[in-house]
Amino acid sequence: MDFDVIIIGGGINGAGIARDAALRGLRTCLLEQDDLCGATSRWCSRLVHGGLRYLEFAEFGLVRESLREREVLLRTAPHLVRPLPLLIPLLAGARRGPATVRAGMWLYDLLSAGKSLPSHRMLDAAATRREMPGLEVDGLRGAAGYHDAQVRFPERLVLENLLAARAAGADIRLRTVAERVLVEAGCVSGVLLRDLRRGTTGTLAAPLVVNAAGPWVDRLLGSLAGQRQRRYIGGSKGTHLVTGPLPGLGASACYAEAAADGRPFFIIPWNGMTLIGTTDIAFDGDPGAVHSDPAEVDYLLAEARRLFPAAGLSRDAVHYSYVGVRPLPAAAGKDQAAITRRHQLRHHRNLARGLYSVIGGKLTTYRSLAAQVVDRLARRSGRDLAACSTHREALPGALADPVPLAADITARTGLDGAVAARLVGLYGSRADAVAALVARDPALGASLGSAHAIAAEIVFAFEEEMATSLADCLMRRTMLGLEADLGAGVLDGALRVAAEQLGWDAARCMAERTGFLVETAALRRPLQR
Repeated sequence: MDFDVIIIGGGINGAGIARDAALRGLRTCLLEQDDLCGATSRWCSRLVHGGLRYLEFAEFGLVRESLREREVLLRTAPHLVRPLPLLIPLLAGARRGPATVRAGMWLYDLLSAGKSLPSHRMLDAAATRREMPGLEVDGLRGAAGYHDAQVRFPERLVLENLLAARAAGADIRLRTVAERVLVEAGCVSGVLLRDLRRGTTGTLAAPLVVNAAGPWVDRLLGSLAGQRQRRYIGGSKGTHLVTGPLPGLGASACYAEAAADGRPFFIIPWNGMTLIGTTDIAFDGDPGAVHSDPAEVDYLLAEARRLFPAAGLSRDAVHYSYVGVRPLPAAAGKDQAAITRRHQLRHHRNLARGLYSVIGGKLTTYRSLAAQVVDRLARRSGRDLAACSTHREALPGALADPVPLAADITARTGLDGAVAARLVGLYGSRADAVAALVARDPALGASLGSAHAIAAEIVFAFEEEMATSLADCLMRRTMLGLEADLGAGVLDGALRVAAEQLGWDAARCMAERTGFLVETAALRRPLQR
């Protein structure tokens, strides 16, 4: 037998399950059809939140779980997950009046007993405008202030889970498609796979398979059965806009009610810019072909403009947009907002005993989901596994105070302080390994052209972080591809480093440039008239 368990899907759920399973002694393999964190996990609001709005649907257990997991991530991944203050404007005529919001805030604090973040506070209109001066909406009565957390780059959170899984012995195979789950005598026996880089096919043996493919869950199950089966996923499309810094937003995010439909949405300071979202539209198409519609862009701009009229938001103010498909449980005829965000784990014992599918879930609760999945695998296999340790075991780059390491990197390498601060802010304690490349070869301290990024980061992405393409490196490792210019300012520099340090020839550089530009062009497409 090759493995004890094969996990299909390299988003946050699959990565978390792989880490937990490997740490607890299971021979683990993860297969991902694209690069890690290529879909739903990255195209989100980039929040680690307790689910305040779930209180409206009496999902108290989910809120409590989310608040608990928020605390775990603040403790085990402080370099990636950081506190974020939010304000909820209280507006005359809104569906959720001051009494409702105040009650929700009180209950939210109660459910988060023992938290490290401050409790809520109520502000009058004058205090609200002092804190968020651009909020010039008519009928402003005041605001409720509270804290959640932000994960600036979920891509890095997924990556560090996979790095931890690999360090614990897991086999991580990116750009490898699980074509079909293999079954013998009604039980899982393994997976038929296709390696997209090598163009080869093969099989892996395992008695347990976890289908954590997100929006693609049903597609994998359909290939197993050979016929249309019950539908488990009811996709929901969510679009976000990325604009420049919003004048008058301040350091807090704004969590408001849309005038058009009453749906809550966010306006969030993010990565030196502003993130506005999201929509919530039923979607049952190909998740790989999903795109934002111009109407979604206009809806989000109109709602943000209503709250911050002086910002003058228009399509020209949008750097790019992105869209993801939430893999919600299928619930025909139910309002999208009312569909539970609680995850479900299905054992397909009638199709193949030992095959499990993860339905739904959210970024905040991925770790507890993973622990529950591995507990179920242990029961199925009859194994007496070690207890879950991920609630206390830090992720590889965990670093509570970045200042001393940044100062040390500057002292040892001569790198500019802003460069060192960027390295520590992105890589946490692993920035020391990036700095070691510069110490070995000072040429790797050269600037890539913008954003205080250096050549060593390109080498590090390929040597240490499983990148195989320029898009992997810029979009999901160094995160330079998500700057306002979508990586245009570092593109030539990154290719030059790849040619000099990684041995790419002219043809490879041209192909990588083309692939990267195709990926970033998709983020601008809905803005074109």
